[in-house]
Amino acid sequence: MTTISYLTSICVKVPLIRIFKLTFIKRLYNTGEFAQALNVVILVKTNLKTHARSHVILFSSDLELSSEKIIDYYKLRFQIEFNFRDAKQFWGLEDFMNLSQIAVTNAVNLAFFMVNLSHNLLMDFRLLNPDSGILDLKAHYRGFRYVREIIKMLPEMPEPILLAEIFAKLTSLRRIHPVSTGVEPS
Repeated sequence: MTTISYLTSICVKVPLIRIFKLTFIKRLYNTGEFAQALNVVILVKTNLKTHARSHVILFSSDLELSSEKIIDYYKLRFQIEFNFRDAKQFWGLEDFMNLSQIAVTNAVNLAFFMVNLSHNLLMDFRLLNPDSGILDLKAHYRGFRYVREIIKMLPEMPEPILLAEIFAKLTSLRRIHPVSTGVEPS
């Protein structure tokens, strides 16, 4: 049996979420009580169409934290998880074959630098391409590099309209989402 020191319902501006903050006081060990006091936040989300409910339970051992602060800390924690996922999935964090400490440190730092740089570039890129992700960004810049290398091999610079069409066509190769630029590839 648990005792609840207090129960408060906090209104949030998101209409589908209710937050309940609970602090459990009892102790759990072999007696069926809590080992330490816990500060618990329960997010209850309700689907307006189906009226189905889902619950997210967040907790902390710091009894002084407000429910908003606990939610903020969990958001930050998940952002860290997403950064690790991006470093592994897109920037080779789990694929490098380095053995020395310096080489491993460099590879890890480069992967996380690329995560930060790509997210920064993606903010601007999404102004014209709102559905784009990191793979679209990589395809765009890879195509951009190919165009620059091809232009270096040409005897003379092409007309600006042809150049714009070439850039639009080659930077859209291997993209997942459709291109949204001023000049569409033909």
